[in-house]
Amino acid sequence: MNISSAYIHIPFCQQICHYCDFTKFFYNERLADEYLEALEKEIHTYVPLEKARVQTIFVGGGTPTALNAQQLEKLLKMINEHFDISQCAEYTFEANPGDLDLDKVKLLKAYGVNRISLGVQVFDDVMLEKIGRVHQVKDVYTNVGRLINEGLTNISIDLMYALPGQSVKDFEATIDEALQFNLPHYSSYSLQIEPKTIFYQRYKKGKLIKPPEEEEAEMYELLQTKLAAQGVCQYEISNFAKPGYESQHNLTYWNNEHYFGIGAGAHGYLPGVRTINIRPLPAYVKQAMSNGKPILHKETVGTKEQMEEEMFLGLRKVEGVSTGRFEEKYGCTIESVFKDAVPYLKQRGLLKEGNGNVFLTERGRLLGNEVFQEFLLES
Repeated sequence: MNISSAYIHIPFCQQICHYCDFTKFFYNERLADEYLEALEKEIHTYVPLEKARVQTIFVGGGTPTALNAQQLEKLLKMINEHFDISQCAEYTFEANPGDLDLDKVKLLKAYGVNRISLGVQVFDDVMLEKIGRVHQVKDVYTNVGRLINEGLTNISIDLMYALPGQSVKDFEATIDEALQFNLPHYSSYSLQIEPKTIFYQRYKKGKLIKPPEEEEAEMYELLQTKLAAQGVCQYEISNFAKPGYESQHNLTYWNNEHYFGIGAGAHGYLPGVRTINIRPLPAYVKQAMSNGKPILHKETVGTKEQMEEEMFLGLRKVEGVSTGRFEEKYGCTIESVFKDAVPYLKQRGLLKEGNGNVFLTERGRLLGNEVFQEFLLES
């Protein structure tokens, strides 16, 4: 089985953010110990014998660094025992500013982690409190300094915009402060109000108001302009990097390649099948300990679905979808499969072709979901 990447989910947080709908639970030492046992059972099911060779590993959450130092080392050892870290080009851990004491940073470095993704969100202490974050701006400076001092310089930070009460000027200040770090990678997302979140409950009661759409678009355009001026190039709808620092793990998703999805609520993509794991913690632990297969749902992915996904996912990248690669994978051209969608979207100024790729225009990026819908094939 040729699987190029592994995603491993650690669902614990010290605090649940108001906007988050990922699989997450308040950190509890005993529950975390049980979870790690179950996680090892699941990993062993996928990689029972010799170490798996993957190009990328991404440990996300929740907050993986919410684990205590002993648990973090147990997790790192477990990953090392099942995956060939020496062959892994990119090994990322998500972290929250404030979670990374020196011991944890040294552990990550010692076990071969070479990239850190920090959930910063905004450089504004008042706004951080409003969205349910526990860190402060000073923690970002402390953690980035600590990581760089230990040689972990491949750092990405996440930023959010279109937050309640956030003006264009507020977000501009956040971008400017973020750029002072001169980091190789930045991700930025507008607030999406998801069911089962604190923000959703407030929104339903009319107690939460997002900035108007035109301000949201202005924030996004400001982000693109300011990062480009610093040589941080946009390579995907929400992601920006200095050349050579694009997230190889996320490119696995956007290139529609296969990956293991391990842990509570994790999504995986194996040849011909997409998997979704059980989300509730006790049910995940029980099933994983029973047979190592805590899968809630399996969906067969036929050629039609693969071609649709190739377009949805690939068009998120600035370079778009390679026409040659598409033909090589599926034995037919993009134009022959999507004979109505391509000319229609070109005519509307949402899609372009060039350099052997089909890609979104600037306007197409703003209306991405509308574009993706056109690539749904009839059954």
